[in-house]
Amino acid sequence: MSILSQLRSPAVRDSLGIGVAVGAAGLAFGTAAVAAGLSPAQSVFLSLFMFTGASQFALVGVIAGGGNLAAGALGALLLGARNTLYGLRLTEVLGWRGAKRALAAHGVIDETTAVTLAQPDRESARIAFVTTYAVLGSFWVAFTLLGALATERVSDIDAFGLDAVGPAIFLGLLWPRLRDEGGRTRLIALLGAGVALATTPILPPGVPVLLAASAGLIALFGPEPRVPGPVDGNGPVSGRNEEVGS
Repeated sequence: MSILSQLRSPAVRDSLGIGVAVGAAGLAFGTAAVAAGLSPAQSVFLSLFMFTGASQFALVGVIAGGGNLAAGALGALLLGARNTLYGLRLTEVLGWRGAKRALAAHGVIDETTAVTLAQPDRESARIAFVTTYAVLGSFWVAFTLLGALATERVSDIDAFGLDAVGPAIFLGLLWPRLRDEGGRTRLIALLGAGVALATTPILPPGVPVLLAASAGLIALFGPEPRVPGPVDGNGPVSGRNEEVGS
């Protein structure tokens, strides 16, 4: 595929849209971080190296509420644990090894995973992952800095509703899978959402998300469903059935 064709592909188009929209939500994080007592430099450092919005908001939320750094870091770590599960799936889909895999691990978040798994083949999946990672990461860091520096000028950044952009887009990507798959998939999704909603008011940040993952145990019962995701000419991409490219 030529470079021009890649730039015109649905993978790039979707990745650019999501990257710009979600990356702009970094404005809300930059503002929240500085309001919690972090400096603009510390806020940008978190966005650059931590690069997982929910965990970043959990960390500054604990700090803003008077909690210590250790408690905030633990909550952020628990909330970010889901990215490990994403990484296991993307290892098969992307098929990278060595330094490429290590670099890609930093970009495994909700949005990059959703866009990548929505692609029809490995080449498109790689393009989608790289594009989303690069665009979203750049915008996230840039808008974090902008929000941090503008905190004194904007009294109430929550009024813009930027914190809802990421979840809304992710839900839009997830919905077709819930609609097209069987009843068991929908049952798992509803049960997981119910567990998260019921435990959020009483448990520390991150724990409800991990408990919600227990709904996936339903998948152990009954026939094995067809695994969605990128496919090659011979069927679903799987690291177990083919020699993975570099």
